[in-house]
Order: sequence, then structure tokens, then C-alpha cells
Amino acid sequence: MNNNEIKGNIHSIETFGLVDGPGVRFVIFLKGCKMRCKFCHNPDTWSGEGQRLTASEIFNKAKRYKSYWRNNGGITVSGGEPLLQMEFITELFKLAKKENISAAIDTAGQPFSTEEKWLTKFKSLAEVTDLFILDLKEMDPAGHKELTGVDNSNILEMARWLSQNEKRMWIRHVLVPGITDGEDDLKKMHEFIAGLKTVEKVEILPYHTLGTLKWAELNKKYPLEGVPTPTSEQIEAANRILHTELYK
Repeated sequence: MNNNEIKGNIHSIETFGLVDGPGVRFVIFLKGCKMRCKFCHNPDTWSGEGQRLTASEIFNKAKRYKSYWRNNGGITVSGGEPLLQMEFITELFKLAKKENISAAIDTAGQPFSTEEKWLTKFKSLAEVTDLFILDLKEMDPAGHKELTGVDNSNILEMARWLSQNEKRMWIRHVLVPGITDGEDDLKKMHEFIAGLKTVEKVEILPYHTLGTLKWAELNKKYPLEGVPTPTSEQIEAANRILHTELYK
């Protein structure tokens, strides 16, 4: 198949995203994810068939909004897990680079592998990606597996790879009271992030329950029933731990 004909499995599109990278973003949410995060607000992206579009088709939709992006907006690919569709994103971002459009990926990093065939594809994608927005769920391996269903060793390895290869990063952490807000774990996360060279921003994402309706629509039991959203004091405490002068 010609690379221009590779189709992405697309869940939905947000034309004026304000929280998925710098500036105003055209956000493409892809289908497919192997993680099963208990707080996921998009469980409908885990599996199934979405709209199938080629890179050029989705790019032509995106660039209609170019006038709104000014100097720092652009395109962000999210999910689901975008790294499950690397060839499609690579072709999309090649088109973006030709027109000097910022291209970002919002990923949990779960598919990352140092296996040669996979890493070769990832390197090609990284060459045309301006920013990686990496979600760090939990530092403790057992806690991470309990929360998401998978280990986190390769996710941390991806963060190190991005740092070593001078790739810009934002780090995000969903703060769930009683689960991901432990002081010791947050300190370990801070220590890990501080060892990375290319992190430009660290964001706390307060846990919310807006996705519970989607769990119900899918006839799935919501795993965090009864867990409260974090208070302003809890958010402030986590920010104090995770932020230093390194992140500007």
C-alpha cells in the first residue's frame, strides 16, 4: 500500500482544542488502546472501528482551521493510544511539516519498545513530531499495573529515550485522591522527571467523573465509583511536589 493511502482509525475530532498542546489545536482522537485505566474518560476509544481516513484527508480537514492557530497552535493526535497507528501519524505529520504546522502527540507511551522494527518506525515518527505530551500515571510498577492493567517500565524507558534524543516533552499526571496522590510516589515522579533534559512543562490533571456516562453506555462497571474529585488543597500539594524551577 502506498503510504499516502494508509488510513487512520479515527474516533472523533475537536477543532478548537485548548488543552492538548500550545495554542489552539486541531485534535484528532484515534481508536485503540491496550491500557485499561480505571479513570479513563474515553473508554469508547479502546476498541472498535471508527471513521477511516487517509493522512491527506484528515490533514485537509485540519488546515481549514490554520488561520486560528496563529504562531503556536497546530495539530495534536491523541487517543485512545496514538502510537498504535504510527505509520498513519507519520504521514500526517510529514504533511504538516511541509506547511510548517506544529505537530504534537498526546500519548501514554504504552506501546514503546526498543525492538528494532518498532523503534525504527518510532524514530521516523519522532523526526516529524514537534512535541510529545506524555502521561505518567503512576511510578510504582505494581500500582501502575493495578491502575492501568499494564507495567510501566517501557513507558519510563520512552521518557528517557525522548530526553536522550532531544525531543520536547510535556508531562501530565492525573491526580486521583487516594490512588495517584501519594506523597512518596509523587516525590519519585518528581525525581524521575527532574532527570529528564527536555521536559518543558509538568501538568496536574485533576481527576473528574465526566466519563462515567460512557462506561454506563458501554455496559461497563465504573471501577472508581465513589472516588471524589481532588480538592484545591490536594492539587496544590501535588503541584508543590512536582514543580521546580526546571520547568519553565
